[in-house]
Amino acid sequence: MRHVIALDVGGTGMKAALVGDDGALLHRARRATGRERGPEAVLAGILDFAAELHAHGVAHLGEAAGAAGIAVPGIVDEQAGTAVYAANLGWRDVPLRALLAERLGVPVALGHDVRTGGLAEGRRGAGRGADRFLFVPLGTGIAGAIGIDGRVEAGAHGFAGEIGHVVVRPGGTPCPCGQRGCLERYASASAVSEAWAAACGDPGADAADCAEAVVSGDPNAVRVWHEAVDALADGLVTALTLLDPRTLIIGGGLAEAGEVLFRPLRDAVRRRVTFQKLPTIVPAALGDTAGCLGAGLLAQDLLTATSTTPEVST
Repeated sequence: MRHVIALDVGGTGMKAALVGDDGALLHRARRATGRERGPEAVLAGILDFAAELHAHGVAHLGEAAGAAGIAVPGIVDEQAGTAVYAANLGWRDVPLRALLAERLGVPVALGHDVRTGGLAEGRRGAGRGADRFLFVPLGTGIAGAIGIDGRVEAGAHGFAGEIGHVVVRPGGTPCPCGQRGCLERYASASAVSEAWAAACGDPGADAADCAEAVVSGDPNAVRVWHEAVDALADGLVTALTLLDPRTLIIGGGLAEAGEVLFRPLRDAVRRRVTFQKLPTIVPAALGDTAGCLGAGLLAQDLLTATSTTPEVST
C-alpha cells in the first residue's frame, strides 16, 4: 500500500506514523526522545526510529515508503533541510534532511513543528476550506502558523508566525528572547500555570487546575484567567490586523479548557476590533495527531512535486 513516513519530534517524545494517500494513519508508534542522553543520541534515536518505520512498511504494507516527512521544534531552515537551533534538543545546524534521506533512501521533507501542525489543521482539520487562517497553539510557549491557500508561510528567514514574541505588555515580564512583555509570558499554558501556582500557593498547580477553579468561581482564578485572555486577545488582534485571516484556530494545552477559554476570548477579541473583519475563532480539531499528519502531508507534497515535474532533456 502506497504510504509515507511521518515523524513529529518533541522535547520529550516522538510521535510517528505511516500515512496513506488518503491521510489514514496506517501504523502509529511513539518513543521517548531521550534528550537526557545528549543531542547526538537524540539524532541517532530519530534515525533508528525512522528506519524501523521503513521496515514496518515493507513487512506489513507490502512496499517501502515513498518519502518521509519530519517536524522538529526550534529554528528550522526548511529549504536547506537544516535544524538550525533547538534549545530543548541541544541541536545546532543539524543537516537532518540529508541524514534521514541517506538512512532511508527516500526523499525527505523537514518542517517546523508548529507550521507542520498548522498545515494539517488547514488541510484536514479546523481550517479546512479557509483560504487564510492562523493556527496558534498555546503550550509551553506560543507560536503561530500562517496558512495561505493550502500552504503555510515560513517567511524569508524561517521566523514567520512567531506571535508569542509580539510585545503585549511593554516593559513587562522578561522573556528568554531578550524582550520584555512578550505574549507567551502571559498567555501560554506554562505562564498561566505559573501565575495560578503563585496565586493559590500550590507550586504543583497548573493551567488545567486554574480553569477548573474558574468554573467554580474562585476570584483569584478568574483574575489570573482573565489577565491571560486579555493578553491573548491583544496579541491576536495585532495578528489579524496584519494578516486578515478568515479563521483563527487555537490549539495546545490551554485550548483543552474549551468554552472556559473560547467564550471570553471571542468576547475580548470582538471588543478590540474596529475596522478589522472579525474572524471565526475555533478550537484545533486534530489534537496531538496534527504533527504526524502535517509531516505526512509534507512527504506527500514531495511525491506530488516529483511526479508533476517535467523531465529536462540533456
